[in-house]
Amino acid sequence: MGTLEILKIVLPALLVLLTAYLMIDKLLRNEEKRRNFELRRNNLSTITPIRLRAYERLILVLERTIPHKLILNVAKPEMTNLQLHTELLASIRQEFNHNLSQQIYVSDEVWSAIAGTQESLIQLVNSCSVKCNPTEPASSLAELIIQVYVNTDNTPTELTIKKLKDEVRAFL
Repeated sequence: MGTLEILKIVLPALLVLLTAYLMIDKLLRNEEKRRNFELRRNNLSTITPIRLRAYERLILVLERTIPHKLILNVAKPEMTNLQLHTELLASIRQEFNHNLSQQIYVSDEVWSAIAGTQESLIQLVNSCSVKCNPTEPASSLAELIIQVYVNTDNTPTELTIKKLKDEVRAFL
């Protein structure tokens, strides 16, 4: 058998082999894409409710830490400014720390805004506390905190709630 005859047999065989390889490769890639799509779809149906609950929890944290609501929950008639100051800081930190795990469900931008809101609330309580006598009744500190907060345009809490809502709308 000559070289020409061998080429007549080998060349078509190589073309058939190459065609078969390319078709099988394409078929396998399409199957992998289909499996990945199914997996994402199944994960989405599982993750979506969890993620929405995380957004709900974070909104609740922000709402509960609005100063007038927080003061109503923390303040007791016999408290001094110092005691109220201490309790407010502990309550703010507890509210946010209790929900730290929710950050995996929100964007970095939203989580930074939430952390910034916590920090601004702590600064508000601290700055108002400095202006009050520690041994006086807590009502003076409570009034000052509420007054300063109410007179602030676009509070960090309001801005963060808006960011959370915007992210949820974009997600849905």
